[in-house]
Amino acid sequence: MSVKRTLHHFPLDPASRLVRLALGEKRLAFEAAVCRYWEQPEDLVRLNPSGLVPVLVEELEGGPLVLCETRAIVDHLEEAEPEPPLLGRDVAERAEARRLVQWFDRKFDFEVNSLLLYEKLEKRLTKSGAPDLANLREGREALKGHLCYLEGLLGERDWLAGRRLSLADLQAAAHLSVIDYFGDVPWGDFANLRVWYMKLKSRPCFRPLLADRWPGLAPAGHYDDLDF
Repeated sequence: MSVKRTLHHFPLDPASRLVRLALGEKRLAFEAAVCRYWEQPEDLVRLNPSGLVPVLVEELEGGPLVLCETRAIVDHLEEAEPEPPLLGRDVAERAEARRLVQWFDRKFDFEVNSLLLYEKLEKRLTKSGAPDLANLREGREALKGHLCYLEGLLGERDWLAGRRLSLADLQAAAHLSVIDYFGDVPWGDFANLRVWYMKLKSRPCFRPLLADRWPGLAPAGHYDDLDF
């Protein structure tokens, strides 16, 4: 039985992008509803009291099922649609995938997104003034450290968590793709990471992300180039 799904999201939100990639990998159709979450719209707050995206609504026989934010959504998708598994089939690789997902949720988000995306994206959306150059420099330096770490992993593995693509790769791509939208990923310095990202950009689940645009925020010239 097909399920009608509506994803309430913001195109340049890494958390929203992770869910879009997960739905795409599992080949699950959904309707996309773009939310200006920073304005705290009433319809979003009714669905999720935190006022955050993403929110996935599934229309079921017993009534709508509302799933708020990435952990609840992705866990539900893994239970409801186990094939293909996003965490992998190997116990060790599943554990590693979970570790790296958490890495991006906490460490990367705090050290990189809270500086780069806050200054380049959130300030623009909320009309909070010009970017702080010191924060941008700090965010770019932190980004390099994370990229060096990922480069090392990919020097020993086919994918971030092991031999097969997993949720860790989708999580990393969700975050890095937004940073790349603004042209701040120095791909030329990280050969392994660049090849990994090229493979991800070529997957069908990634194509909608490459079409994302937001008024007044043009992407870097190479953003949607598969052979960048």
